[in-house]
Amino acid sequence: MPPKLNVHSFPRPPLLEKTPRHLQIKWNNQLIADTKDAYWALETTHPPTYYLPPDSIRFPLTRSSHKSFCEWKGAATYWNITNPTNASEVVRNRIWSYEKPTKSFESIKDYLSFYAGPWDCYVDGEKVEPQPGDFYGGWVTSDIEGPIKGGPGTWGW
Repeated sequence: MPPKLNVHSFPRPPLLEKTPRHLQIKWNNQLIADTKDAYWALETTHPPTYYLPPDSIRFPLTRSSHKSFCEWKGAATYWNITNPTNASEVVRNRIWSYEKPTKSFESIKDYLSFYAGPWDCYVDGEKVEPQPGDFYGGWVTSDIEGPIKGGPGTWGW
């Protein structure tokens, strides 16, 4: 079992580094992403946010008009994806990337990050839980410990 990672020991500003972990995303038993070549961003009070290379995504994405801004990474572009087993179901704005990230995050240019749902996300075979709330996109695994930002009462942390 990997050592425990306490979210309160993660740095601010966030640390971006390659992770050797095996990441998979499955939707209705269809593998939509699979990689061992990802980055993770580690930020105080947040579980890791994973960034997958574009070539690991097995289904087409369409650009959304939705945008957001991260003080550390820059302007985010959002993406939509069509359910591989039901073409009438489109999930919007649950995937994002940075087309022109800040200098410290240039390594994740065009890499994609997924909220942990409606699909199932896995880290080294373990199904993740989403970061509390619906704003942040961290993935919680059994090796993550400490109070996590995102739920009620944590906005000002």
